[in-house]
Amino acid sequence: MRIPRVRVLLASAAILVPLVATGCSTDRTDDAGAQRDCITDFDASTDYFPDKSTIDDATGFSIEYHRSYQVVTVKQPAQGAPPESYVLVRCGAPAPKLDGALTDAPQLEVPVRSVYAGSTTHLPALAALGAADTVTGVATTDFVSTPEVVARIKDGKVAQFTDAGAVNAEKVIAGRPDVLVSDGMGSPTFGKITAAGVPVVADSDWLEENPLGRAEWIKFFGALTGTEAKANETYADIKQRYLGVVDSLRGVATTQTLLGGIANGSWSMPSGGSYFGRLVADAGGTYPWIDTRAAGSLQLSIESVIAKDRDARVWLLSDPSATTVADLLRQDPRYRAFAKPAEQAWNNTKAVNAGGGNDYWERGVLRPDLVLTDLAAILHPDRFTDHEFVFYQHLPQQ
Repeated sequence: MRIPRVRVLLASAAILVPLVATGCSTDRTDDAGAQRDCITDFDASTDYFPDKSTIDDATGFSIEYHRSYQVVTVKQPAQGAPPESYVLVRCGAPAPKLDGALTDAPQLEVPVRSVYAGSTTHLPALAALGAADTVTGVATTDFVSTPEVVARIKDGKVAQFTDAGAVNAEKVIAGRPDVLVSDGMGSPTFGKITAAGVPVVADSDWLEENPLGRAEWIKFFGALTGTEAKANETYADIKQRYLGVVDSLRGVATTQTLLGGIANGSWSMPSGGSYFGRLVADAGGTYPWIDTRAAGSLQLSIESVIAKDRDARVWLLSDPSATTVADLLRQDPRYRAFAKPAEQAWNNTKAVNAGGGNDYWERGVLRPDLVLTDLAAILHPDRFTDHEFVFYQHLPQQ
């Protein structure tokens, strides 16, 4: 089961140009984003990052601290891509003169005041950090579920910067954000955007296979917004809640589960080594392919799934078109072979908004503890009798 990425973007090293920090900017009197305090009397011996983040579970990025700047390295901005580093300079400090691999690394001032977010997955992290007011652009406004950003959209403080899914360079340049945070797919417009002075940095949290690792990318946004202490605190709370659910299920018999569904003539199912496979295992579920360690989704013959998993007790779906089991049968009559799991079919569509955005793919990315609790309550209802579902809903037969 591949994790959808809503209007995502990708920065590549070839199109990033250095952006030299020149002190606290004063040329943004029309800035619609956040305010910030900059260094007014620079002292080279002072550590301007008293609150620091350490990365415990995420594997896709690192943060290295220096007195007046940080180096954030995204280890794989896209599958198979080489690492990219960004130099985040505390505003008001002089631009550092770097050499070696960092000679041509982009430099940008932090805390940023204005962020164009290439994916809705970025928004809950910014909101949790108290930095929703930095969001001045999103790829597609209709998909946004984060309440703080929805309110800003309604107030006319957030621009949409894609046209039919493609990045509009002119809109980004005209918006003059401090940074465009991108994720996932390339755009031929990035060269023009960076040449115009808007830095593009890559957020590749979607490559994390560990749900906690993906949530820890809140520290990436903590570095951009100068909210490291809040990022550390928020992530620690999420991790504690997640592991608390895992601990509560120790020794409980696993529940046989059916995952995914038919797509393009085969059955698409998360591998055991995937993001969702990890969630199912941590929620006390099992399925015949749970020991496959490959990342991403498996494409299986429908016959093999019928043979091995037709008697599963629960069916977990991610199908925005299915509101009833009857909808599934209309899609493909072969689903009739799964009559038993269809009695307990659950879809992650409870939190879909009017524009089609699904908060499962937005807040659920930051809050795997909430997703895990939903799954645990589905797989072990006797242990979560009072649970109020956040993302999942039971599919009626008709």
